[in-house]
Amino acid sequence: MTMKEAKDLSSSYIANCVLNAFLSYTAIMLNSITIHAIRKTSSLPKPLRTLLLSLAVSDLGVGLIVQPLYNACLVIELQQNNENNQSFNATSIAYRITGFILSFASFFGVVSLSADRFLAIHLHLRYQELVTHKRVIAVIISIWVLSAIISSMFDYWNLGDIFKVILGIVSTACIIIITFFNFKIYVAVRRHVHQIQALQVQQAAQNGEMANVGRLRKSAITTVYVYLVFLVCYLPQICWGIATEASESGMPNTDAGLYFLTLMYLNSSLNPLIYCWKMRDIRHNIINIIRSAFSRCN
Repeated sequence: MTMKEAKDLSSSYIANCVLNAFLSYTAIMLNSITIHAIRKTSSLPKPLRTLLLSLAVSDLGVGLIVQPLYNACLVIELQQNNENNQSFNATSIAYRITGFILSFASFFGVVSLSADRFLAIHLHLRYQELVTHKRVIAVIISIWVLSAIISSMFDYWNLGDIFKVILGIVSTACIIIITFFNFKIYVAVRRHVHQIQALQVQQAAQNGEMANVGRLRKSAITTVYVYLVFLVCYLPQICWGIATEASESGMPNTDAGLYFLTLMYLNSSLNPLIYCWKMRDIRHNIINIIRSAFSRCN
C-alpha cells in the first residue's frame, strides 16, 4: 500500500467513526422513542405491533451495541497496533457476534413483517384465525434464536465455504420472497385505493369498512417503504461480501467496504422515521412523548 493510499484509508476510518458516532446516537434516541410509541399505540393489531417492536429492538441494539463496538475497532485499527492486541481481538469478536445477531434479526424481521402484511391483505377474515399473537411471538423467538445460531456458525464454529454458500442461497431466496410479497402488497394497495374511491358514494353505510381498509393500506405501504429502505441499505454490503468471498486474491484494500457497513447501519436510524411518517397513530404518540419530555424539562 502506498503512502497516499494509507492516508486516504485513514481519512475514511476517521470519517466513518464520525458518521457512526452520530448514527449511533440517532438510532438510540429514535428507536427508544419509537418503541415507547408502538407500545402505546393500541389501535395497531397485536401481531403487527409485536413485529414492529422486534424490528425496533434490533435497530436499537445496532445503535446501542454494534456501532460503538465498530467504532472501537476502527479506532484501534487506526493506531495500527492491532496485531496480537488482546483488546482489539476481544472487541472484534464482540462486534462480529452482536453485529451478525442483530443484522440477521433485522433481516428476518423485515421478511416476517412483509409476510404478515401480505397475509393480512390476501386472507382478509381468515387472517385473524391464522396469524395469532402467540404464533407471532413464537416466530419472533425463533428469529432471534436462529440469528444467534447463524452468528455462532459464522464466528465460532467456522464451518467454512459450504455453510456460506448455503446461507447465501437462503438469503437470496428470502430477498426474492420478500420482493414478491411487497410487489403483491403494492398491487393490492393500489386496488384498495380504487375500492375506497368507489365506496365514498356509500360512505354513510360503509364507514367502518373504509376505516379498516384505510388502516390496512397504511400499514401495508409502511411495510413496502421499510423493505425498499432495507434493500438500499443492505444490498451494497451483501454484494461486497459476496464479491470478497468469491475473489481468490481478496478485494483490494479500499474504503468502499467501510462506507457500505455505515450505510447498512444507517437503516436502523431510518426505520423509526418511516413509522413516524407513514403511520399516523404512531406519529401522534411520538409527538406526545416528545412534548411530555420537553414539558418536564421546563
